[in-house]
Amino acid sequence: MKIAVASEHRGFKAKDKILSLVSQLHHEALDFGPATDEMCDYPDFAARAALAVSRGEVDRAILIGGTGIGMNIVANKFNGVRAALCHDDLSAEMSRHHNDANILCMSVDLLGEQFATRMIEVWLATPFEGGRHARRIAKIEQLEHALRKPDATS
Repeated sequence: MKIAVASEHRGFKAKDKILSLVSQLHHEALDFGPATDEMCDYPDFAARAALAVSRGEVDRAILIGGTGIGMNIVANKFNGVRAALCHDDLSAEMSRHHNDANILCMSVDLLGEQFATRMIEVWLATPFEGGRHARRIAKIEQLEHALRKPDATS
């Protein structure tokens, strides 16, 4: 899979480790910024990665912020994006199994490196379960189309 990885300044150091981990797990890791740890605005980088997911240019994305909350809010503004803010491997697994999450949002302030590594491994390896969950995802997509935001992908 092609995986976009983006952060803001607080998640910058973790971003490089995550890019390396994604590559080690045999996925194509794409750096969506920032290029330095200088203070920056998280919407700029979350939007860049979420737009790539929305357009189908990448399969999934991982966003790293201080809390991950802002990154999650931004990502979910884009059509077709199902971003999940996860704090443990169970929430990461369920976000894939039940919600077909295509963006994982993480808090660099709340997670240790070993714990974050396990979450990412689980999230990337977990398939969407389908079944009754597919019906629910279809309802989310219907809502998204009914409430169609101005198309940010054009």
